Amino acid sequence: MRKVVAKRMMESLTSTAQLTLNTSANAAGILALRKKVKNADEALGLNRITLNDLVCFAVSRTLLKYPVFNAHLEDGVLTEFEQVHLGFACDTPRGLLVPVIRSAQSLGLKAFSDEAKRLAGGAIDGTLPPDYLGGGTFTVSNIGSFGIETFTPVINLPQTAILGVGAITPRPALAPDGAVGVEQRLNLSLTIDHQVIDGADGARFLRDLVAAIENIDVTVLA
Repeated sequence: MRKVVAKRMMESLTSTAQLTLNTSANAAGILALRKKVKNADEALGLNRITLNDLVCFAVSRTLLKYPVFNAHLEDGVLTEFEQVHLGFACDTPRGLLVPVIRSAQSLGLKAFSDEAKRLAGGAIDGTLPPDYLGGGTFTVSNIGSFGIETFTPVINLPQTAILGVGAITPRPALAPDGAVGVEQRLNLSLTIDHQVIDGADGARFLRDLVAAIENIDVTVLA
């Protein structure tokens, strides 16, 4: 497994022009929604929805506006996809695996979260069929639980971009009345293949993703 990962990482870094952009989103809204669903009636089946589910859900919606990010680049040919097959990096006893949520853009939040749990569980215990480990069109890698704020995620070939999700950290914030307070910020790191995506487009994608995260209650209803 380590040899396979090593080979793919080296191929990615030597065959693409990778550029990473870093930003952060106000986490107040996503933290509030996570608290609500965690404390919701168990009969609704929402209690297991995680912060990562909410971030990935926002990603699946943002990608619909940016086809070049939901794409493959192979042998100089760019193929854009209508369906968002969202991969998410999963730390398993066998090493790094990337299960793929098929047609993620068509799933409601609960179905999205349930599928993510099913895939992650299968990846960890070694029962996930290989078909669910390939064909992704975009990948999210979240290592925020380890306290990592920003990092440089490596593109999962033949995809054209990957999002890294870091920890939520407190930052000083200036209120309209001039008072200084504290704001919880979610750190995001987007790596793009500069062969097909310009830095400005990467910035626009992050801008819209930040908006989707900061207004997550509206995003899940859209």
